[in-house]
Amino acid sequence: MPVFLHPEALFLLLLIPGLYLLRRTGVFKQPAFPLILSDWGGDSFSWKQPLLRCASVLSSGLFTAGFLCLVVALGDPVFIKQERVYTSRGTDILFVIDTSPSMTARDIAGMSRLEAAKQAVHLLVPDADGSGFGLVALASEAALTVPPTTDRDAFFSQLDGLTPGTLGDGTALGAGLTTAAYHLAASAAPKKCIVLITDGENNAGAVHPATAARLAAENGITIYVLGIGTSGSVPIEYVDPVSGKVYTGYLDSHFDTSGLEEIAEIGGGQYFGVETAADLSAALSVATSREQTVQTFYMKSTKESCYDTILLVGVICFAAAWILRRLYLGELF
Repeated sequence: MPVFLHPEALFLLLLIPGLYLLRRTGVFKQPAFPLILSDWGGDSFSWKQPLLRCASVLSSGLFTAGFLCLVVALGDPVFIKQERVYTSRGTDILFVIDTSPSMTARDIAGMSRLEAAKQAVHLLVPDADGSGFGLVALASEAALTVPPTTDRDAFFSQLDGLTPGTLGDGTALGAGLTTAAYHLAASAAPKKCIVLITDGENNAGAVHPATAARLAAENGITIYVLGIGTSGSVPIEYVDPVSGKVYTGYLDSHFDTSGLEEIAEIGGGQYFGVETAADLSAALSVATSREQTVQTFYMKSTKESCYDTILLVGVICFAAAWILRRLYLGELF
């Protein structure tokens, strides 16, 4: 509901029923300039054609609507919005997402594993709660694409831009976890965690995943691991980012979960096996909810004025009424 900064202007709306009563009682009559040729005893002028009669009624309605908009605009309506402004830091969470070609396997609700991961993160990351979210992409190499930030637009932009194969065709879990741990180690957030989403075992990179997990644990960083994908023959479609060549076929999907479970155990978190979209959402929900922390905030009020918009609508109504009466109906006054 809008709030009027000058509500006294709304009393001008009383002019509409007042003018109606004055006309009905004959005290005030519409101005007329008769050209009397003889004593006329007939009816006053009225439009006979239905289309012209409708145009006349419409022009009167537009004029009334324009007057209403003008009065409402003079009342200066504003919409007041309340938003939370956090005065303390929340949890810093870094998503480490596997972008190797196997993540294009389509076995999660008809989507590729990478697409499902992106969608689940979109649904689970709140619009604004004071927590910082960051992103590390990994394949044969690992790269921090966005450090922990409260800027959701920047985070989601980088998340949506993840492309399979741009960092190679291996899975360097140790490199991805180490990159995330180093960037979280210096964070002053009260809680810090890494959420690793992958569909395979470590097969690239110079850092062993267990070593990276211990580095994270030593710096107070919790690790949650989501092993995504079903076992068996899975359809896959992959576009090589270098050559542009399209590869289609079936992937023989299987991996040993013991290495991923060890990472989660060393990191003080939990391992989740993910085979459906529901499993993915539930696992992310558990991980993010466990790492929530108490934050202080205050409510900030912002005012959004509607004056210009309503005034413009009123001017358009007046202009439309004038065009109908002068150009279409041919009235002089």
